[in-house]
This record gives sequence, C-alpha cells and structure tokens, in this order.
Amino acid sequence: MRLLAGTRMPLFREELGAHLRDLRRERGERLSDVAERAGISTQYLSEIERGRKDPSSEMIEAVSGALDVSVAEVSTAVGERLSRPASTRAYALAA
Repeated sequence: MRLLAGTRMPLFREELGAHLRDLRRERGERLSDVAERAGISTQYLSEIERGRKDPSSEMIEAVSGALDVSVAEVSTAVGERLSRPASTRAYALAA
C-alpha cells in the first residue's frame, strides 16, 4: 500500500478501537455497560476506543466478549479496516 505525502498508516490499536466503538454504537450500548460486563473501567474502555491504549490480548478478549463477538471476528474486521485505502477511512480528530 502506497501512502500519499503527509499521511501515515493507521495503528492497529486505532482501528481496533474504532471497530469496537462501532460495534458498541451499533448495539446502542453505553460505554459504562460494556465496560462493566468486560470488567474494566469506563475510562479505560474509552481510551481503547479512541486508540490511546494498546490493550493486551486479555483485554481484547474481555471487551469482545462483552460485545458478544469473538476475538477472531474482531481481528478479521480490524485487518480488513487496515487494508482499506486511506481515502475510505474516517477518523475522529482530537481537539
């Protein structure tokens, strides 16, 4: 994949977080509900979703389980997101 000048490849943790956030929102769930089921703090889940934390495989398993999807499904979806052309990705920019 070739990048345009001034662009960068997204990090795995960024696409992972975006995918987990999309799953949560599709289900109409609040951060606090998913975090509670996963056994983690709401703040930590928020940081995962924003791509600020690089969660362990155990954390990915916990959040995936709380969203009722397998780690394999999440990993496949993240891989697909990473392989998309940069022009089709949407990012939330921090202020």
